[in-house]
Amino acid sequence: MKKLVITKNDANQRIDKYLKKLLVNAPSNFIYKMFRKKDIKVNGKRVNEKYILADGDILEMFLYEDKFKEFTAEKSIYEVEKTFKVLYEDKNILIVDKPAGLLVHEDANESINTLTNQVLSYLASKNELDLSRENTFMPGPVHRLDRNTSGIVIFGKTLAALQDLNEMIKLRHCIEKSYLTICKGNLSTPRHLKGYMVKLEDKSQVKLVNKDYPGALTMETLVKPIKNKNDFSLVEVTLVTGRMHQIRVHLASIDHPIIGDRKYGDFKLNKTIKNTFGLNNQLLHAYKIKFVKTIGTLKYLQDKEIVCNVPKQFEKIVKTLF
Repeated sequence: MKKLVITKNDANQRIDKYLKKLLVNAPSNFIYKMFRKKDIKVNGKRVNEKYILADGDILEMFLYEDKFKEFTAEKSIYEVEKTFKVLYEDKNILIVDKPAGLLVHEDANESINTLTNQVLSYLASKNELDLSRENTFMPGPVHRLDRNTSGIVIFGKTLAALQDLNEMIKLRHCIEKSYLTICKGNLSTPRHLKGYMVKLEDKSQVKLVNKDYPGALTMETLVKPIKNKNDFSLVEVTLVTGRMHQIRVHLASIDHPIIGDRKYGDFKLNKTIKNTFGLNNQLLHAYKIKFVKTIGTLKYLQDKEIVCNVPKQFEKIVKTLF
């Protein structure tokens, strides 16, 4: 019999979801078979898969130790150099400035030096994260930025904060996210862009489609010009929806592609920009968030605004072009 004590960061979730995270290598049908065979108890009583775990619950599973080890994944924290800046932090959340070039999550080419691993290492160095005290929970980001987009990323440090942040993202209009970029051409009036997109299966790109296209997802973007000069525009972009590459593809669709954008941009212009400024990626910076409508454990953040200064290269390009 395997016995576990449920901690605060594992509470307030269905027991089947908890077990799927704990027994990450176990087939889903194995977990539900344990419920059917009544091999799972909480506080000495048999429960079904819909039971909501509470802080301090004693979970017992009829599972031998060798099987438990086989089904669980060994957790570790990589000691990686911290390259992000802390913009805001409290006991529930961490808001950071991600540099361009750093992945938020691992991919096929990089599994160690990611923003997420840097944050875990940072929290562990402050004794705020101890894997021996956590059964399944790990702090994590609630949204992502493209590798070469810089700026604000929000992390939940507790399960309750992560759940509330994810719900706020899902509901939309709760966390307002704004970006700064420089695009081609004189964009002189505000634009409210609406459209539909699909992700291309064979490459990490998206394309605009009509609303009747199979799998089409809505896109909505607000664009506000700040400066115009020499056939370039510095603009503020606010997301209404949060689709992959949304800002990049939406601006390109109105003939104002982001400078440096190698997927949706003006390739001839990009070459000139690269030769002049050494810019080899899209110049896009997530510079501001505002908590417009907060819920649950994060109500105290109501109307809080976080601003993130643009990187030095961005600042240099602005001064030169405008």
